[in-house]
Amino acid sequence: MTEVKSITGRNILIAGATSGMGRATALQAAAAGAGVVLLGRDGARLDEVSRKATELGASSVLTIQADAADANALSVALREHDIALREIDTMINSVGVNIVDRAFVDLTADSWASMIDINLNAAFNLAKIIVPLFRARGGGLLINISSTAARKPDPSGAAYQATKAGVMAMTHAIMEEEWKNGIRATVILPGMTETPLLEKRPSPPTEEMRAKALQPEDIAEACMFVMGLPERAHVSELMIQPAKR
Repeated sequence: MTEVKSITGRNILIAGATSGMGRATALQAAAAGAGVVLLGRDGARLDEVSRKATELGASSVLTIQADAADANALSVALREHDIALREIDTMINSVGVNIVDRAFVDLTADSWASMIDINLNAAFNLAKIIVPLFRARGGGLLINISSTAARKPDPSGAAYQATKAGVMAMTHAIMEEEWKNGIRATVILPGMTETPLLEKRPSPPTEEMRAKALQPEDIAEACMFVMGLPERAHVSELMIQPAKR
C-alpha cells in the first residue's frame, strides 16, 4: 500500500486559528512537524496557540493578527510577512460565525451583511491572496471549512446556510479554474461540532446533544487526511456528521 505523503516540511496557514476547528487543526499540524502560520483576531489567543504549537514540535510558528473579513486590513497584515507567505503550500480557512437571532423573519440588513462579511467575504479575501501565491509557486492546497448546512436545510438559519453554501460553491469554482495551475481546493462540511458556535444557538444544546457532537479534533483529522494525500489525489468535498443524532 502506498504511504500517504507526510506533512513534515509543509508550511500551513490556518485562518481562524484561535479556537474550535482552526485551533485543533493548527495543533495537530504542529505535532506532525509542519510549519504553521496562525491568523486570527485575538492577540492573546494567538499567543496561547503559538506557545502550544511550539511545544508540540512545529518546525516554525508565525502569528498574524488580522480580521480576514476586512480585505484592506488583511492585505496590510499579510504584506508584512511576504517572504514567509511565499513558503505557504496549504491554507485552511476555519473562519465562521452564527447569530442567535437567525430566523429569517428576525434577520436585518445589518445582521445579514455581517454574516456575509465574516463567513463568505473572509473566505474570498483569503483566497484572493493565497491563489496568486500558489500560482507563483506552481501549486498549493486550499481547504475551506463550510458546513453540512450548505447541503441540506437545518435550523442553522438562512444567513448561515446561504454563506456556507457560498463558501462551498466558491471552493468548487476555484478548483475548476485552477487545477491546471497545480492548485487543489477542498471543502469540508462538518455537522454539529462542539465549538463556541453552539453557544450562539437560540436554545443552548443539552448535555445529551453535546455528547453526540463531533469534536474539533475530528475535523482536524479530516484536514490532516486531505493534507497527507499525494498531489495526484484531490478530495473535492468531504462531509462529516455525528454518528449518533
